[in-house]
Amino acid sequence: MTLFVELHLIQNFAPSNLNRDDTGAPKDAIFGGQRRARVSSQCFKRAIRLYSRDQQLIPTEYRALRTKKLQALLLKRLADRDQEEASGKIEVALAAAGLKLKDDGKTEYLLFLGEREIAGFAALIEEHWDALIVPAAGEKKGKKESKAAIPAELAKQAKALLDGGKAVDVALFGRMLADLPQVNQDAACQVAHAISTHRVERDFDYFTAVDDVGGPDETGAGMIGQVEFNSATFYRYAALDVSKLLQNLQDDKELTASAIEALIQSMVRAIPSGKQNSFAAHNLPEFIGVSLRKSPLNLANAFERPILPRHDKSLTEQSVAALGEYESKLAPVYGDATDRWAHIDLTGKWQLKNSQAHISVSELAAWVRDVVETQWGE
Repeated sequence: MTLFVELHLIQNFAPSNLNRDDTGAPKDAIFGGQRRARVSSQCFKRAIRLYSRDQQLIPTEYRALRTKKLQALLLKRLADRDQEEASGKIEVALAAAGLKLKDDGKTEYLLFLGEREIAGFAALIEEHWDALIVPAAGEKKGKKESKAAIPAELAKQAKALLDGGKAVDVALFGRMLADLPQVNQDAACQVAHAISTHRVERDFDYFTAVDDVGGPDETGAGMIGQVEFNSATFYRYAALDVSKLLQNLQDDKELTASAIEALIQSMVRAIPSGKQNSFAAHNLPEFIGVSLRKSPLNLANAFERPILPRHDKSLTEQSVAALGEYESKLAPVYGDATDRWAHIDLTGKWQLKNSQAHISVSELAAWVRDVVETQWGE
């Protein structure tokens, strides 16, 4: 079954700085010859992962962590063991799988590991405690030497643990371990950078702070500074390959269906945390479109010519209308007769025919899940 679940969101954010560049300014991009506000896909993917975790949309055992502190996580799971001895055993076990720890106890780079993979390493260390021979003090071995000193069967078991652990986060967004290409996982979900549907300019907030304990002879501010921000209506897009997700989750259909439902809930509701204490831009989408297609189709070119401000129509309303018009133009050329749409539209400007309306995000997510499960049963 070839099926892509696409999400098309129109979302207006109040003044904010959700995703900063190296200078602290809101990220942007040139699109259609005009400067647009931008929020990176990485920024939104992290927000999606954290929202799903915080709302417990996926059981703990099917989640993942991105960290360099694998040794510290394993030490917590081996709390009943001598911690100094356990540290050595952990280093040996990770070396067996091809993972090296630096002198500070952290891995060489960020690892994206499922909870079941981490738990698997802890269980392996417990089971083979005596077989994990720690080098003598002062005897430092390289990665190859460390692997060679480990029994072949034990090394095989350690490597087998890195199978993705049926972690939904890893299955959706993929991972790359530079030294272990055999455990890399291609993402099932592609997420585009969010871009504004209109031209933007940067704004600057010049601020001062007064010292509350200043004396009567002290004048002026205790500090001064400036923060850059913008406000924009964004087009957000993601495409999920259902077959690839099922494959990444080791053909677990129930977990795959739950992951699809959780992704829709999280993508709609998750908001990046950048500068939120200063701006509180908790603005959710006014349009949520879900398309089910045989091949993905990003509709960003609906906004190649930027939407222009009008006194009688909001940027959001115009963006939703432009999106529908562009889909109507492209669908006869590139679409398939089996393609389907569903939506939640708070603007009243979505005019696409045969698009099924829904009244809540949970209802929309459940509808997508039902369609996917029905196709599996055919």
